[in-house]
Amino acid sequence: MSLKLVLSVEALSPSLTGIGRYTWELAQRLPEHAQLQGVRFYRGGRWVDEPARLLQVAAHTGTTAKAKPLFRLKRPHWLHNWRTSAACRGRVFHGPNFFLPACAEAGVATVHDLSVFKYPETHPLERIRHFEREFTNSMARANHLVTDSEATRLEVMSFLGWPAEKITAVPLGVSSQFTPASAASLAPFLAKYGLAFKRYALCVSTLEPRKKIANLLQAYENLSPQVREQYPLVLVGGAGWLSEALHQKIDRLAAQGWLRYLGFVPEADLPALYAGAHAFVYPSVYEGFGLPVLEAMASGVPVVASMFTSLPEVTQGAALLVDPDDIDALTQGIHKSMFDEPWRETACKAGLAIAQSYTWSRCVDLTVDVYKKVMR
Repeated sequence: MSLKLVLSVEALSPSLTGIGRYTWELAQRLPEHAQLQGVRFYRGGRWVDEPARLLQVAAHTGTTAKAKPLFRLKRPHWLHNWRTSAACRGRVFHGPNFFLPACAEAGVATVHDLSVFKYPETHPLERIRHFEREFTNSMARANHLVTDSEATRLEVMSFLGWPAEKITAVPLGVSSQFTPASAASLAPFLAKYGLAFKRYALCVSTLEPRKKIANLLQAYENLSPQVREQYPLVLVGGAGWLSEALHQKIDRLAAQGWLRYLGFVPEADLPALYAGAHAFVYPSVYEGFGLPVLEAMASGVPVVASMFTSLPEVTQGAALLVDPDDIDALTQGIHKSMFDEPWRETACKAGLAIAQSYTWSRCVDLTVDVYKKVMR
C-alpha cells in the first residue's frame, strides 16, 4: 500500500519543545518512508515546502521564516469532502500537536497528554481557552488517535470514551546525538557555560507548575552546603508560564552560588550538557512521555524521576522513582544519585540499554502503521 500524507507542522519553531522535536522528526523521516509518497506539510492555511526554514530565525528581523500562502477562505479541492472525494483516497492528514486543522474533515491526531484538563491551574488561560474551542472539535473529526505512551493511551481512552482499537500508543525516540562522551570531547562545550565534567546535576524542563521545579529547589536546599558546592544544580529550559515566584526564587538561590539557570540553550549544546552531568533529576508530576528522561538515559547519566504517569513505563526500572511532592524522598533520591556508586553504575548501564530500544525510526514505522489502519 502506498499512502499520501499531509503533516501539520504547527509546532515547529526555532525553540523546539518536546512536541516540536516529535514533529520535526516526523517531518524529516516520513518523506523517506518506503510506504509513503507525496508527503506535504501544512501550517495555518499554508503549504510549507521546507519545514527546516521554520526552525530558522529570519536575518535582521528576529521573526520565524514564513510558509507559502495556500488559501484564504477556500479549501484546497482535495481537503474538501475528505471522506467522499475520489481525489483524497489514500491521503492521510496527521495533526501531531493535538488538533486537526478546520479544513481536515478526518485524519489522525496525536494527543500527548491531558494536562490541560487534569491540571488546568498549571496552564495559561489562553491555552485553556484554545483547547476548549478546538480540542472537542478535532476529536469529533479524528478517526484515530496516537499517544506517546500506554499510560496516556489508557487515560485518553477513559477520558474520551473512545474504543481501544481507535487509539495507538507509539513511543517516541531519542537522537543518536545523546550518547556518553569523554571529558576531553566535552570540555569546549562545558567551558562555554562555566561547567566542569561530572561536577553538576542537571534538570532540563520548561518552568511550568506541573514540572515541580520549586520542589526540586527545596529538595536541593536540603542537601548539605558541601554537596551543593561539589555538585551545583543546573536548570535548562524556557521561562514557561505561571512562574514569576519561581523565577524570583531561582534568582535568590543562584546568588548563593549553587544554582545555575541557563534558560533556553541552543539545541546543538544539549547533548554535551546531558553527557557532562553527574546526575539528572526530573520531578514532573505529570508527563505524556518524558523525553528529557530518555535523553539523559541515552547519555549514560543516572536518573531520578517522578513515580507518576508515563515515567515508570518509559524508564523501565532504570531510574530511581520518587514522589515529587515528598521533599524528603526527593532529597534522598538526589543524594543517592550522586554518591551511591553501585547504584549509579547499575542505573547507567540499564538506562543505556533501555534507551537503545527507543528510536525515531521505530516511531515513524509505527506511525505509518496507524496511517494504514485509517485508510483500510
